[in-house]
Amino acid sequence: MKRLGALLASLLLAGSLTACGGAAAQEMQSVQVFAMDTVMGLQACGGETEAALAAAEDEIYRLDEALSRTREDSAVSRLNSAAAGTPVDVGEELHDLIARALDFSAATDGAFDITLAPVSSAWGFTEDVYRVPEDAELAALLACVGAEHVHLEEGTAVSLDQGTRIDLGAIAKGYASDRMAAIYQEHGITHGIVDLGGNTWVCGGNLEGEPWQIGIQDPARPAGSLAGILEASDAFAVTSGGYQRYFEENGQVYHHIIDPATGRPAESGLTSVTVVADGTAGNGTMCDALSTALFVMGEDRALELWRSGVYDFDLILVTEDGRLLATAGIADRFRPDDSAGYAYEVVS
Repeated sequence: MKRLGALLASLLLAGSLTACGGAAAQEMQSVQVFAMDTVMGLQACGGETEAALAAAEDEIYRLDEALSRTREDSAVSRLNSAAAGTPVDVGEELHDLIARALDFSAATDGAFDITLAPVSSAWGFTEDVYRVPEDAELAALLACVGAEHVHLEEGTAVSLDQGTRIDLGAIAKGYASDRMAAIYQEHGITHGIVDLGGNTWVCGGNLEGEPWQIGIQDPARPAGSLAGILEASDAFAVTSGGYQRYFEENGQVYHHIIDPATGRPAESGLTSVTVVADGTAGNGTMCDALSTALFVMGEDRALELWRSGVYDFDLILVTEDGRLLATAGIADRFRPDDSAGYAYEVVS
């Protein structure tokens, strides 16, 4: 099994040690955190840098605990362990996040689904003990999968149907990136990067006054090989791909992105999906949810949602048949890596 950063962030940090802030010059400061099962890197410059990084680190640890389904004391675990139909007060934050998740599920025709927890466990992706479930087992679990089994009750309570369990892993890091953006803003940070293991938010431009350069991992080659480079300022970029986490059995590769319609790893013709949006509050959460959903949906349905205007985002898609697609809104900021060998297309 391999876990690779979806969005390669060696992030081409041009000028990352250069002073900034004019007369009150500061250097880019950074911290590294291990949370949500991944290594996270935070960099900041300008404003109350040390306070911002300390607050951001504390917030990541708080969210890791609050949104985990494996910690017995978390609100998610309390909800999952409650008797069927019993309302559980999960607090305003989690209630609102679950509500947004249900909205994403509706907008993607169920391709995004937080109720896949039992199915993911059946494959061993939660416990890191991998196996291929029998068809009958998956069929029984799928009977409890779907947004219709999650009920937003009065106030900040939520209830679940019999056998339904939720997992916020496909949205938690995106929500965390939104919180990091808010903390940076509160502390007056002018330049920075938040890399939460495939979920990236860039604050302002780099220290040379240019956009940050975000490397998009090539899913067909080893870590460090790029499909292309995206230039971005004040933006979120989130990548999902089957190469990030998988296991092999009897010569067959099984990745962790489950199709809620089948209970099996998605077979959509895509190997990587990167969703890009501006730095508007809430867009980190959106990008995280959509990157998973669009991977499941496949090229045609992904582009259909992009064209619909329901959400404001752009896409970079890598396909199994050797194509690299960028939507028109970011085509002038995306530079494909010729060494990757993809046939590059701009989609409008």
